[in-house]
Amino acid sequence: MNLNEFQTEWMGKFDDYLYSELGNCVPMQESLHEAMAYSLMGGGKRIRPLLVFATLALAGGDVKKGFAPAAALEFIHTYSLIHDDLPAIDNDDYRRGRLTSHKVYGEATAILAGDALLTAAFEMLAESQNLSDSQKIRLIALLAKAAGPNGMIAGQMDDIEGEEKKLTIEELMQVHEKKTGALIEFAVSAGCLVADADPHFSGKMQAFAKYLGLGYQIHNDLKDVVLDENETGKKIHHDAEMNKNTYPSILGTKEAMLALNDVIRNAEGCLDELAAEGAFPADERDKIIVLHQFLDYIRI
Repeated sequence: MNLNEFQTEWMGKFDDYLYSELGNCVPMQESLHEAMAYSLMGGGKRIRPLLVFATLALAGGDVKKGFAPAAALEFIHTYSLIHDDLPAIDNDDYRRGRLTSHKVYGEATAILAGDALLTAAFEMLAESQNLSDSQKIRLIALLAKAAGPNGMIAGQMDDIEGEEKKLTIEELMQVHEKKTGALIEFAVSAGCLVADADPHFSGKMQAFAKYLGLGYQIHNDLKDVVLDENETGKKIHHDAEMNKNTYPSILGTKEAMLALNDVIRNAEGCLDELAAEGAFPADERDKIIVLHQFLDYIRI
């Protein structure tokens, strides 16, 4: 099995679930539902939900039991994009090749759509029928930490404050471990938790997720420099205009590329160690290929 086959098997079902859950959360307010759906169902690779499912599958768990945490994660990721694009933060007009939410619906509705996605994420987890009570409590706590003032929000705040000064590469890594890496690490944690994976497997997968999250941000920074708008779906060279600290601005483009390749090799090493140890069911070993191919998303 490869990543394309895995994606084909699960993502159509997941998108149906995602839209159905959106309807369950906001059945009465049509304008709010429309604004939420515009961003939630507006494309994207669904990397974070896929990572939940791939981790679950590798650990021998039931992928369908990962739908609720994966949907909650995608709700929160989408809310963060809506708010990031607002004029007060990144002031982006386009995302994924389409106008951003506030450009279509206005700033007030975009803010409320983001707020609604954030709060609905936890409602969805709490009411899931496929998770035990202990799993729900743990997932809610993990997601709140990953998304909140000790995770994504902290990283976003650090990023904004960093525009006023020059960061070291170590400081930038700390920013992005929270801003980008926290939700990616939650995806792996959720998969391990739902599958009831053993601590050794979970630890190796967490190390993989840390490298993947770091690589994802370096890749994102490089896209703004080396790709064009047709490839990125949004305005390029925007980071420089906003005076943001990025890997290319600190290291230079060539050194940032080398750093990305080092991160990818380290992530591959985590998976190779798991494969060598046989730390998952024998009939699931081919599914490690799926996780290896996640790294293709961050290659340039």
